Amino acid sequence: MLIAAALMALSSCYKDEPDRNHSIYDDNDIPQRNEFDRWLMKNYTFPYNIEFNYLYNDKLTNNNYNVVPATMENSKAIAILIKHVWLDAYIESAGADFIRKNTFRVFQLIGSPQYNSQGSITLGTAEGGIQVTLFRINELDLENIYVNQDDPYRNHSELPLDLNYWYFHTMHHEFCHILTQKKNYTTDFQSISAGKYHAADWVNVEDKDAAKEGFVTGYASGEYNEDFAEVYSTYVTSSDAAWQAILENGTDGDDTSGRDAIVAKLNIVRTYMSDSWGIDLEALREVVLRRSAEAASLDLITLK
Repeated sequence: MLIAAALMALSSCYKDEPDRNHSIYDDNDIPQRNEFDRWLMKNYTFPYNIEFNYLYNDKLTNNNYNVVPATMENSKAIAILIKHVWLDAYIESAGADFIRKNTFRVFQLIGSPQYNSQGSITLGTAEGGIQVTLFRINELDLENIYVNQDDPYRNHSELPLDLNYWYFHTMHHEFCHILTQKKNYTTDFQSISAGKYHAADWVNVEDKDAAKEGFVTGYASGEYNEDFAEVYSTYVTSSDAAWQAILENGTDGDDTSGRDAIVAKLNIVRTYMSDSWGIDLEALREVVLRRSAEAASLDLITLK
């Protein structure tokens, strides 16, 4: 019996040896990646652990909305733009490790706008700081790349699309939410505009009117977390001329309360970025504005 057991053990061990001539994985399961897929792996996935989805994925989108997939051509362009203007701006200002630790893990591109029931259009969404979804990709005109840094009150529905408003500002806004979720900011920010937030009816607040109430945009008047992210994203994507226009619009005759509130909020944002993340807001803004201005001269077709 002992001899039989030993022979069975030897037999079992022999059968457990892997067959080096055949894989346990089906070759059909290996993803077939095109040139763009490989570029995304090289520039997003391998260095920063970011999954960049340009194909429509119903599991990563809200099925309550009727939207369409992004085109391959425009997906390539927006991937190049985001890398140069947003991703590389933080790498230049704060280092690659900062991005690796704090960035979104999933990008999802949608070709069409997402219209909400109250008539507004969603610029982008961020799911728990993990996924960011960008819309309206198919309306990007590759022959007419436009970045508006100087006029905060341009009609945002006009074409060509303002990349600063629809994409760059949105990316900075959503990224700010990630940072404040990880490290909170002082509650003093909440007290500046306490009692003035519009909650559900912020959609009726025009940007020009918002400044007089102490908000950089109408969207900022919704609640204090959005207010904080809007101050941050608006400041880093606006030229001095644009920022001064907002401050001037926050003054109503001798009443400077709107302007004063915006200035106070910016000071808190500036201190928060420095103390919590070691980032000089002015230096970051300089890099962001320079890289945004370079968008029109980028090759948005060739994958390098």
